[in-house]
Amino acid sequence: MRVKNSVVSMNRNYTFFCFFLGIFGVLIAQENMLSKEEAIELALENNFGIKVARNLVEISDNNRGILNSGYLPNLSGTAGANYNELNSNTQYPGQFDSNGEPRADLEIKNAESQNFNAGLGINYTLFDGLGRLYNYKRLQEQYQLSELQARETIENTLLQLLSVYFEVARLTENRKVLQQALEISTQRIRRAEYAFEYGQNTQLDILNAQVDATNDSINLLNTQQQLANTKRDLNVVLNRSLEEAYQVDTLVNFLPRLRLDELIEQAQENNVAILQTERNLAINAYDIKVNKSGYLPNIGLNGSYGWNLNQSAAFSFIPGQIIPGSNRNALNFALGASLSWNLFDGGGTSVRVKNSKIAYQNQELLQKQVELEVDRDIANALAFYENRLNIYQIQEQNVLTNENNFERSKEQFQLGRITSIEFRLAQINLLNAQTNKNLAKYDAKLAELQLLQLTGQLLNVAL
Repeated sequence: MRVKNSVVSMNRNYTFFCFFLGIFGVLIAQENMLSKEEAIELALENNFGIKVARNLVEISDNNRGILNSGYLPNLSGTAGANYNELNSNTQYPGQFDSNGEPRADLEIKNAESQNFNAGLGINYTLFDGLGRLYNYKRLQEQYQLSELQARETIENTLLQLLSVYFEVARLTENRKVLQQALEISTQRIRRAEYAFEYGQNTQLDILNAQVDATNDSINLLNTQQQLANTKRDLNVVLNRSLEEAYQVDTLVNFLPRLRLDELIEQAQENNVAILQTERNLAINAYDIKVNKSGYLPNIGLNGSYGWNLNQSAAFSFIPGQIIPGSNRNALNFALGASLSWNLFDGGGTSVRVKNSKIAYQNQELLQKQVELEVDRDIANALAFYENRLNIYQIQEQNVLTNENNFERSKEQFQLGRITSIEFRLAQINLLNAQTNKNLAKYDAKLAELQLLQLTGQLLNVAL
């Protein structure tokens, strides 16, 4: 009687757990679908790393503009005002005037004077040895390099995004597989209980079914926890609320091999690492020309226009004789030209030119190295992708085989021709085959994405 009560109690627990899974399934069904395209759009709009990369591109865009080119003149304005009030007393001890009287003191009170001035000055470099021309072109190349760097950041971010996205999809499919396994184990418990009531088996069959159901429930709970954590990881990449609820698309499409071969042939023209080395090479070439401009003269123009008003106070050096003050108003306009030629600067220009040429040679070597490494990485990525795709196809066939084996084992188990242990083994084999197929599917897709990134087409191909 105690055994029967224990069995009933366990059955109620599993019934409650299945009810919980049903409610959980309803909640999942109510979640919004987050497609790959929507996830990519959100990442491009909200991701912190992509925002920083775009800001750096904007800085380079500002630097390459006409306002930073050196082609515009320098215009400066000046203005000033001065006020002076003089109070003084001058004594002449031992001095006498023409009448023989001691010379009187000279006292000045409240002698005010003012000065006002304003002016404009302009300087313009007509010729600087073509330095600013090549520097302007260098800034254009720097802008293109910053765009490529931003593109590399976007590609890496999208690869990270899709890696997490597909991990959510894999765990979602694994959860579904584990839910099915738990339902089968729960049905085994009911069947074992009915058979026990009619004396067709022993309590051991019920306990075995309960142990299997317990293991399945634990595996399901662990997978649900991993899924919740991975969804938070994806929300971090998308820069949105960590508890945002959603489902993902578990459908995966692979590119046709003919299309993939076409993209691989164009990899040297589109790979972002190779394109960056080309831009760096162009920048180094302009560095040589900028440094060579130090051998040539500088020619400049300058001009000024000014106004000055000087109001002086009345003064007197002889008592009784006051000389009135004066007002002087002046306008001044001047133009000039200058020529400067650093005939010898101690060899500094020569050293800079030599070093920039060596830097250019190093960049050429680096470009060849990057091209070789990209070819190697593409060959490795293609082989890895083909291997993963073959594994996925094998796992698909393995699932079909295990499904067939499980269905036959289920029939034999219901007829009592095999034991519960043999039935459980068939169930575990099917479970492993299904989860391995899920893993192989998303591994193959990620391998394809990595190959697309190396070909420079990750942002141009529908995923």
